[in-house]
Amino acid sequence: MSFIKEFKEFAMKGNVMDLAVGVIIGAAFGKIVTSLVDNIIMPLVGVVTGGVNFTDKFAYLDTSKGTDFPSLAAAKAAGANVFAYGAFIQSVIDFLIIAFCIFLLVKFMNKLTKRAEPAPAGPTAQEQLLMEIRDELRKK
Repeated sequence: MSFIKEFKEFAMKGNVMDLAVGVIIGAAFGKIVTSLVDNIIMPLVGVVTGGVNFTDKFAYLDTSKGTDFPSLAAAKAAGANVFAYGAFIQSVIDFLIIAFCIFLLVKFMNKLTKRAEPAPAGPTAQEQLLMEIRDELRKK
C-alpha cells in the first residue's frame, strides 16, 4: 500500500500537474502555430518566391526509376531514391516560426507575472548590534 500512496503523492505534486497542463496547452498551441505556418505564412512565402512550393522540391539520387515525376509524393510512390531538400527547408521554417512564437508567448507571460520586487528588509538584530558597536567605536 505504501507504493500506491507514494505514487499518489508524486502524481499530485504541483510540478507534475503543471507539466501535464503545459503539455496539453503545448499540443493545442502547436496546432495553432502549424495552421499559421501552413495557411498564412507559407502562402505568403510562395507569393514572394513566385509560387514555389518548398515541400515538392527534390533531387533525384538514382535515375533508374525515371526522372519525370510531377511531385515528391509521386516519386516516392514509384520507389525513386530522392533527396527531399524541400521538406527539410519546410521543417526548418516551421521550427523557426514555432520557436519565435514560443519566445513571444514566454516573453508575454513573464511580463504578466512580473512582480514588484519587495523592498529590502531592515537590518537583522545581529546587524543592528554590529552597527551600534561600530558607531560606538567611531565615537572613541
